[in-house]
Amino acid sequence: MFELEFADTIADVGQDAWDTLAGSAYPFTRYCFLHALEQTGAVAAKSGWQPHHLLVKRDGQVCGVMPGYLKSHSYGEYVFDWAWADAYHRYGSEYYPKLLFAIPFTPATGPRLCVAEGSDRDAVLAAVANQLPDYVAGMGVSSLHILFSDADTADCWQAEGFSQRVGPQYHWFNNGYRDFDDFLARFSSRKRKNLRKERRTVADQGLTLERLSGDQVSPELWRFFFHCYQITYAKRSGHGGYLPEQFFSQLAQTMPEQLVLVLARHEGEPVAAALNFRGDNTLYGRYWGCIREYDFLHFEACYYQGIEYCIEQGLARFDPGAQGEHKIQRGFEPILTYSNHWLADPAFARAVEDFLDRERDHIAAYLSEAESLLPFKAE
Repeated sequence: MFELEFADTIADVGQDAWDTLAGSAYPFTRYCFLHALEQTGAVAAKSGWQPHHLLVKRDGQVCGVMPGYLKSHSYGEYVFDWAWADAYHRYGSEYYPKLLFAIPFTPATGPRLCVAEGSDRDAVLAAVANQLPDYVAGMGVSSLHILFSDADTADCWQAEGFSQRVGPQYHWFNNGYRDFDDFLARFSSRKRKNLRKERRTVADQGLTLERLSGDQVSPELWRFFFHCYQITYAKRSGHGGYLPEQFFSQLAQTMPEQLVLVLARHEGEPVAAALNFRGDNTLYGRYWGCIREYDFLHFEACYYQGIEYCIEQGLARFDPGAQGEHKIQRGFEPILTYSNHWLADPAFARAVEDFLDRERDHIAAYLSEAESLLPFKAE
């Protein structure tokens, strides 16, 4: 018999207990990543991200964990449910708080329910799916949401009665390329010429780029990166970003081996930076910023440097983050991402299910069109 408990801080679980289940293959479920979010105040009740982590126990032993949060808004999730919240409000019901299982501010597909080695993962998931709705109803929460699971796990949640939602992203896949030119050999002649022109333009502007692992980045460069990060958010949304400077400096101490900083210099002076996280077989592009604008520098720092790194390191995939149709012509393939949802109100649940059915058809048509825009030669 499985039992569910909740922890209001990850420190209540402890690093050894958490990491025994979560491992380190996927950087964003590591204790040190989630703990840094809490310890630096990036997630807290006052920011609308109250930690509420799920613990699955059997015979008194924790056999599963799932990072969770009670949300009082829908910012920082990248699976947009504002219309659902508005519909609840218009009918006099409260959508918030809701219970969210996700990695804050991180639209990167990966494990959410982390299960002990040797445990029956399907049985644990089924027990969680069976018990969570009663828990949600008992605490007066409108809904629960599981964001950016892998496809197989999302299908399991759906089989257990959770609605499934899909969305598009653009990922690069390593087909055993020897080097960047080998990757470009797949392009049509015109598209290959365009991409080479972009890279040459970056060099012609006197820019040089280097890739640094976390332990190679000095405190001064971390401060520079954070300044770039704030500039990007100020341009995009008028605030300095969700994450404080201490968050990044803490990760530099606790998980430097999974940090890859791309640094751009002009005449020796740092002018731009892009931060990536490395998993066992995937590179995740996360944050970027520049203090001056240069032609095509964003593509070089955020995409081409990451591709070169994956080829050199033998990584299978590069997930550069959400949005960005301009990635398609640069060899990033359109893929589906998955989320699962359960709403306590039956009428709203049916309405959302109908919406998701129609949205799914639209996204399937969009992906088919997007695939036709890939730069690769016909095979």
